[in-house]
Amino acid sequence: MIKILFVCHGNICRSPMAEFILKDMVAKRGLVDQFEIASAATSTEEIWNGVGNPVYPPARDELARHGIRCDGKRAVQLKKSDYDYYDYLIGMDTMNIRNMERMTGHKRGEHPDKILLLLEYAGRTDSISDPWYSGNFEVTYRDVVEGCEALLRHMGC
Repeated sequence: MIKILFVCHGNICRSPMAEFILKDMVAKRGLVDQFEIASAATSTEEIWNGVGNPVYPPARDELARHGIRCDGKRAVQLKKSDYDYYDYLIGMDTMNIRNMERMTGHKRGEHPDKILLLLEYAGRTDSISDPWYSGNFEVTYRDVVEGCEALLRHMGC
């Protein structure tokens, strides 16, 4: 079982988009039983009294335009123990990576492929644009798809 955790700041836009896009890709390849895919936040901004907010409506709508559902997903925060549990901790931007390192106590590069930016799998060094600020959920969707396809190629799937 390959365990993947996508991470962004609030876990209501980019990382849940990546979670459900990759789940959809894996399902279409008939590989669901080989993967555990989840997402988390580095902040608690979208978590109130222990209950996370659902996927931000424009992000949910963008997924739905492509036939992908994200029902029931609520924001959760990254835990230190996630580093040992997941095979891959994949950040959406460089600030996510810095926060992931701080929160897990591990630096990227300690283990190959353990903590990386999603677009690094596609040979890019840029971040996934945060649609919370840009308002452009379509661009974020396209970049996440590119990164997830490249991640699956990297794994030989």
